Amino acid sequence: MKKYFITGLVILLPLVITIVVVVFIIKLLTNPFMGVISSILSHFHIIEQGFLFLKPEQLIRLTSQLLILALLFLITVGLGIITRWFFINSLMSLGDKILHRIPVINTVYKTTQDIIKTLFVSDKSSFKQVVMVPFPKEGIYTMGLIARDAPKVCSEKANAHLVSVLIPTTPNPTTGFLLMYPKEELIYVDIKPEEAIKYIVSCGVIVPESHPKAP
Repeated sequence: MKKYFITGLVILLPLVITIVVVVFIIKLLTNPFMGVISSILSHFHIIEQGFLFLKPEQLIRLTSQLLILALLFLITVGLGIITRWFFINSLMSLGDKILHRIPVINTVYKTTQDIIKTLFVSDKSSFKQVVMVPFPKEGIYTMGLIARDAPKVCSEKANAHLVSVLIPTTPNPTTGFLLMYPKEELIYVDIKPEEAIKYIVSCGVIVPESHPKAP
């Protein structure tokens, strides 16, 4: 009985948590505007009858939430367009320059900005290739993600083509080591990066499936 209960819990708990989080976010976004939208719908008698098992009041609340979410989405898209094409872009540029001039804050801000641009804006294939590398010593291997080529000055000093590899730690992959390896020491693995992260987070319990390349 205990085994069946744990199996059911493993299946049910992620679904319940997901639903709770989604409902919480929807309420957080819609509650501040719920009174106004509900009053408008009631004032113009747009909804006077229930639907299926929903009473008119419940249907008005549900419709109001959908309308608010749709309006928030449109406002967000509109704000993005304005930011991209009009004066807010200049304002953000000014704020960016100010943050770059504040001591201490400029270091954190610029570093974070560069990382985000590299991950989400750049068209480079950073962190897309999984490799095995010798770590912490020869004969012992760990999984890593190729960031990009190491700084040119480092390759010149080592007299080798060095590649920067991120070695995430277990079970928290947000920390790790950034190591530089000669390209010939990298062992390329046909595993998706997200599967490699699951393997690291699970402490080796979730074994990733290999994806052989088509001939």
